[in-house]
Amino acid sequence: MDQSLIQPEKMELVVVTHVVDAITFWAQNVTDKINEKINVMLTEKCPSAPILMGRPSSHKVYGARYSEDKCWYRCTVQQQTEDKFYILYIDYGNTEIVSRSDLVELPEELQTTGLAKKYKFWGFHVSSEQDSPLFSQGKSFLQNMIHGKKLRVHKKSVCFDGTILVEAFQGSLDIGEELLKFKFAKVSLPGNRENSIPSVNLQEHAGLWPNRTPPRELDTLGSSLGCMPKLRPIFSDLKPQIIKEQKTTIALQPVEKLNAGQESLTEIKASKSDVNGQQLCSQDTEQGPNEAESELQRMREVINDKDMEIKKLKEEGSAIQQHASLLGQQLEEAKLELQTLKESYEKTVETEHNRPTTVANRISQLAKKVDSLRKLRESNPCSTDEDQLLESITIIMNYRILTPLSSEKLELAWKAYDQTLENLRGCQTMAEVESLVNSRNEARGALLAAVDDFLQEVDKLPINERLDRLKEVASSLTAIFSSVMLAEETEECSFEKFCEWKGHKQQKIKNVRKTTDDALLALSSWAAKLSKFSCLMEKTSLTEEDVAEGVDEILMNADNALCEELNPEISEQDDQERKIVFNAFRKAMQDIQREQSLLEAIRQKYELNRKFKQEIQQWQSGPPKADELFAVKKHIRSLRSQLRWKLVEVSCLEEAEELDLPEILKKKEEIAETRNALFQEISHEKKQYILLCDLMKRGFPELPMIYPDADIHGYISSAGLLMKSLDRDMFDAEPMKELSGRRPLLSTDFQGQKVVLKCCAVDEESEAKMLEQAAQYHRAQQQNPSTTVPLLALFCGKSDPLAYVMVPHYSNGSLRAIQKSSPLSSCEIRKVMKGVALGLQSLHAASLIHASLHPNNVFAVGREKGIVGDYDFTKAPEQRVSDSGMVAGSISLVAPELKQGQAPSPASDMYAFGGIMLWLHVPDFSGTLENEFTGLGLDAKLHKLLSKLLISSTRLSASEALKEDYFI
Repeated sequence: MDQSLIQPEKMELVVVTHVVDAITFWAQNVTDKINEKINVMLTEKCPSAPILMGRPSSHKVYGARYSEDKCWYRCTVQQQTEDKFYILYIDYGNTEIVSRSDLVELPEELQTTGLAKKYKFWGFHVSSEQDSPLFSQGKSFLQNMIHGKKLRVHKKSVCFDGTILVEAFQGSLDIGEELLKFKFAKVSLPGNRENSIPSVNLQEHAGLWPNRTPPRELDTLGSSLGCMPKLRPIFSDLKPQIIKEQKTTIALQPVEKLNAGQESLTEIKASKSDVNGQQLCSQDTEQGPNEAESELQRMREVINDKDMEIKKLKEEGSAIQQHASLLGQQLEEAKLELQTLKESYEKTVETEHNRPTTVANRISQLAKKVDSLRKLRESNPCSTDEDQLLESITIIMNYRILTPLSSEKLELAWKAYDQTLENLRGCQTMAEVESLVNSRNEARGALLAAVDDFLQEVDKLPINERLDRLKEVASSLTAIFSSVMLAEETEECSFEKFCEWKGHKQQKIKNVRKTTDDALLALSSWAAKLSKFSCLMEKTSLTEEDVAEGVDEILMNADNALCEELNPEISEQDDQERKIVFNAFRKAMQDIQREQSLLEAIRQKYELNRKFKQEIQQWQSGPPKADELFAVKKHIRSLRSQLRWKLVEVSCLEEAEELDLPEILKKKEEIAETRNALFQEISHEKKQYILLCDLMKRGFPELPMIYPDADIHGYISSAGLLMKSLDRDMFDAEPMKELSGRRPLLSTDFQGQKVVLKCCAVDEESEAKMLEQAAQYHRAQQQNPSTTVPLLALFCGKSDPLAYVMVPHYSNGSLRAIQKSSPLSSCEIRKVMKGVALGLQSLHAASLIHASLHPNNVFAVGREKGIVGDYDFTKAPEQRVSDSGMVAGSISLVAPELKQGQAPSPASDMYAFGGIMLWLHVPDFSGTLENEFTGLGLDAKLHKLLSKLLISSTRLSASEALKEDYFI
């Protein structure tokens, strides 16, 4: 319809709030200004309002908390199932299922009608079933076109359920024409959309259709009338409510009762006049006679319109009754024909003496086949495997999510940003830092803009729903085609070949059914001719030859058509067809897997960029600073001074001629408190270093250059071990004379843990070497923390040329100490040495050689967990292996190749490992390991393992030893 022909005052401006399907939507009138006021009142009232108790009333308005934004909106309860309520948001039109805890009572001032009205495109109906892809596509099409936008609508009529039938325009665009163009809707009215034909619901008269009416005619009639909505004219907003209710009651009466309801209509009309008179009297009192007369005139016009409507409905009802009577007569005639069919056959048998039995038998057989075919068609069997595959292919192809358009721009922004970070890391002078930092900040700003675009685009994608849908489709297909191998390659055109084959197959089935229908229709026509010939009540020009003509061919065609459609081979597949189906299945699974991988990658990329944005936004005002670290260091220096002063005071008190024991004890308690406070600050200092190092790696590589006094590079190069704030005089340490060899060992407490300080004499050169080796060991230990002794800290003395390595104290936990006091059992030895093998495996994987594996340097925690001890970081492997402690009992743990001058290797560590195992099982062993050791009573699996570790020329590695039967 040309919108220029519509009077402007009849157009209404609305904003769309919810789309139901391709032709139905909810909208609010733009002139309504109370929405914001209602929202404010809901926000104030609902949180403290009482929760709905008992059964809800369908006439009341409640407050509901929407699941998407957790805000409160007005609603009505449509249905209740236990404590779940199906509700309609009356100001927007959408529905939801909520629990009782999300429903509250609303005060009287909020008990008003909803702001949203339900609209439907006049003259249209949806062109597909609700479960079809075209239905959801039509809904999505209308959603994208009008949701949240303003439309100009022209009211045409109102349905009995309150739905307003309209024509809608967006600018100069007719929305209805667009729906027709893309076939998302069909025209319900015959002829032009401007012709208003009254709609009638014929579902109640379905039983009146004669059986002989062709199916196509029934379908056409049903589509033209059955799809039409029940309409009522538009009511004026000023009409009294009672008139609307009475009119609705009349319109909802069955058609066949319209004539009988003449007296009721007259009474209702009189009731309307009384109501209007009462309302006009009240208005006359309030507004004056002129306004009352105007209102009365409008009411009379509306009543006249309604009278005309009722008259039209009565005429339509009369026409429908006449049509129903005609259909009833036709039905009775059809029944009579069917009843006389048998008699006709008997008469034909009497006439044709040569073939009575043959025709009767053939008709009986055809009747059985027709009955079987009717059951087959009416059973509506579940879709075949190919149908489900076709549906899955449709889902895969039509709703695919592709890589976001902003992803490429984001990748380029990341590359530019990473390049600026690389430039900053390579900066050597402060003169270059400022310009490089500015470049980095510009690149970061561009990256943040690209991240925002990417996040906004991904937020609009239904990734989680699509992943769930793909998972369902994959599970369904896998269950159907469980025997098909997925490893085979498939062609890119597998879907096209499958769809082409499926189309041919469906067309073939349609052709078979059409042939059957035509043959049965011919048989029905022959039966009607026979019935007419056999009827003695009417004159007919048919002769016996006319009836008998072609009967054999008709029966044969019907029999052949029925047999062909009932033949199960019509749905069976040959090898070539199975190959087409299987290839389509493999292609579908491959596409599902590819899309799932893409969606997972998009989701991971989304999370990484979201975290990056959150981290960077806190530094928009300026880069991170090391002020906190310097404050901690300053506090540490203060606490160290206090500790030294208190130690001097205690020393003076202890050297005094008269000992003041209470004062000495008090000072020692203060020293302990100061020491604990100092250790806590040192722990805080380490946390600050970790934070700054993390910031440096994630986007601020200039921090070491800006804050050289923090020595961040030194902390990183030592793998976080070096703690320059520690010093020997901070600890209350005691010498461990029984374990001290060439390296003095001190026992002390650190942060509530018993630790050992290993002292090493170093100079400037050896100190750097020690830090490097300790950092390498520490990094390897962090990869597998439970199998090697951890390094807690490393520091150099400020008043002595010693470096101190801090490790946990395993009291009497070394193998030598345990074997001396309470030797391990065979089962315990296996568990302990398996842990030792795992420790060596992690060290060797990091290209580290221990070269100092002996009973004093292997620990058995709890007599079950084996741990490899650390080694002297001031020495090279060649120096460590020549240590005199490399023995276990009388067994030398130095590999033969080392005695020949070769360099230490992982194999030499495994030799020491095997020597320790032999010593644990045979402590008194005094033979040589160059030859086969026999007569020791060793387990066969242990003997085999020791042979491969101590005698074989190709010694086992740590990972190979763990796979031996002894450990398994």
